[in-house]
Amino acid sequence: MSTYGPDPNALFPNPAAPSVCFIRNAVTRPNISVGEYTYYDDPVHPERFEDRVTHHYEFLGDRLIIGRFCAIARGVEFVMNGANHRMRSATTYPFNIMGGGWEKCTPSLAELPLKGDTVVGNDVWIGQDVTVMPGVHIGDGAIIAARSVVARDVPPYAIYGGNGARLIRMRFDAGTVDMLLRLRWWDWPAEKIFANLELLCSPDVGKLRQLL
Repeated sequence: MSTYGPDPNALFPNPAAPSVCFIRNAVTRPNISVGEYTYYDDPVHPERFEDRVTHHYEFLGDRLIIGRFCAIARGVEFVMNGANHRMRSATTYPFNIMGGGWEKCTPSLAELPLKGDTVVGNDVWIGQDVTVMPGVHIGDGAIIAARSVVARDVPPYAIYGGNGARLIRMRFDAGTVDMLLRLRWWDWPAEKIFANLELLCSPDVGKLRQLL
């Protein structure tokens, strides 16, 4: 432990919690970007978070971008654009990947319903067994309920749940959300976060206005 919290460059920040992994330090794929302090919690090889990012092929060019201080529970799956089949022809069957001459019908990228990068903001809590579909953007401070399927964008500080996930409620009123988005505490240096932990963890969120 450092003076101002756990080492952001540690793979397992707390020896007493071996299921928690700072996944930024485990990612190897160039098309996955993860911010500091974001963790994946899984009792079985949490450092293999990349196994939870499926159908992710470099030639498609889509990226998974996750911000800082996100909490990702076990069983999450990020389904990327490689899972998409062409849909405007008579069949959706991917003949080309089976070989045997069927590769003559390999679709062009223009024929596939590519939905762009999948982006998770900062301070996002994603519950257990959530599935995030291709191209979704999840805003800062959002919460995704366990076992949800997220197929549409999620606004900042919203709580979404269900299949497909829909708004359950906002965490705060519009003024407080605006204040938190301007505060951007997740971009503070470790020293400032440490000095203001009590305020960040207080149920009286309005007290944070003094730090703007």
